[in-house]
Amino acid sequence: MTAAVNALFQPFQLGSLQLPSRVVMAPMTRSFSPNGVPTADVVEYYRRRAASGVGLIVTEGTTVNHPAANGYAHVPRFYGEDALAGWKKVVDAVHAAGGKIVPQLWHVGNVRRQGTEPQPEVPAYGPMEKRKDDQVVVHGMTRQDIQDVIAAFAQAARDAKAIGMDGVEIHGAHGYLIDQFFWEGSNQRTDEYGGSLANRSRFAVELVAAVRAAVGPDYPIILRFSQWKQQDYTARLVTTPEQLSEFLAPLSAAGVDIFHCSTRRFWEPEFEGSELNLAGWTRQLTSKPTITVGSVGLDGEFLQFMVKTDKVAQPANIEGLLERLNRQEFDLVAVGRALICDPDWALKVREGRMQEILPFSREALKTLA
Repeated sequence: MTAAVNALFQPFQLGSLQLPSRVVMAPMTRSFSPNGVPTADVVEYYRRRAASGVGLIVTEGTTVNHPAANGYAHVPRFYGEDALAGWKKVVDAVHAAGGKIVPQLWHVGNVRRQGTEPQPEVPAYGPMEKRKDDQVVVHGMTRQDIQDVIAAFAQAARDAKAIGMDGVEIHGAHGYLIDQFFWEGSNQRTDEYGGSLANRSRFAVELVAAVRAAVGPDYPIILRFSQWKQQDYTARLVTTPEQLSEFLAPLSAAGVDIFHCSTRRFWEPEFEGSELNLAGWTRQLTSKPTITVGSVGLDGEFLQFMVKTDKVAQPANIEGLLERLNRQEFDLVAVGRALICDPDWALKVREGRMQEILPFSREALKTLA
C-alpha cells in the first residue's frame, strides 16, 4: 500500500464515532425492502461492504414516521417494530464485520406521488400548496405539520440510538423536503419559514436541534446537503463562500457534527479562484469534518446512468482524490456506484488491485450483490 493510498485507510475519530477507515458507503436507494422491512439480503448487502474495509456505511434513505414521508415502492422504513428489528440485524452484522453504520433519515416532500405506499390516499407535503385540476396534489405544510415532521425525525434518531446505530444522517439534499424549504423557487412562504435564506433554513435548523435534543450531546449527527437538486442539476443554492458560511453556521450551531457535501463530480471547484470543492469549503468555513462525494473511482459521472443505457463506467484512478485527502481538504470519502457493483472495492484499492475492480452498469442495480 502506497503512502497516498494509506491515507484512505487511516482511522478517524470524532467523539464516540471511531472509524477504521476514511471510506464511506454513500446512501443509495435500492428498493429491496418489501413493506418497508429490510430483508436478510439487505443485511448481507451491508455486511459485505463493512467486511471489505468500508469504515462507515450510510444506509439508503429510510423514511421517518410521517404519512407523506415515502415516495417510492419498497423503500425501507425507520419506524415500526418490524422495520426496526430488520435494521437491528443490519447493525449487528455490520458491527461484527468491523464497520460502523448510520441510517439516512428521509422525507421526500413534494415529489411524492399520490398512491405511494404505505398510505396511498395521502398527498405529497411541501412548503407550498400545489393544485392540479382543482385537486390538492401537494399539501402546503402548516406550522403544526412542520412540528410533526420534526418530531418524526427526532423519534427516528432516538430509535437509531436504541438499536445501536453509530449516529444518524439527515437527508437535506437533492430536492427532497428539507431541501425544498431551502430553495426560494419551492418556498415562497410568508411566515418565519420563508423569505430570506436564514428563514428558509429555519425548518432544517429546528429539525437538527430537535434531533440533537433527542440523542444527547455526544451522538453523531451528519447532515447531507447539496448545491444542486434533482429537478435542476445546474442550480446553486449559494454562489459565494460568504453565502455558504451564512448558510452553514446556524446548522453547525444547531448540532451538526459532520457535513456530507453532495456533488456530482468531487474534483470540480465550488467557487472561482480556488480549487477547493464543496467539502473543502465547508470544512474551512465550519471547522467541522466533511465527507466528499461525487463519481469517486469511476470514469463517468452518475447522471449518464440515470436513464436506460448500455454505458458502462470503468474504474478510474483516484490519485487526485488521495492528494486532496492527504492535504486534508476533507476528512472522509463517500463511494457510491463503485460499491454497488463491487462490494470488495475498498479491499482491492487497499491491496493495489485496481485492475480487478468491477465496472458499473445499470445491470448492477437489479440485484443486491
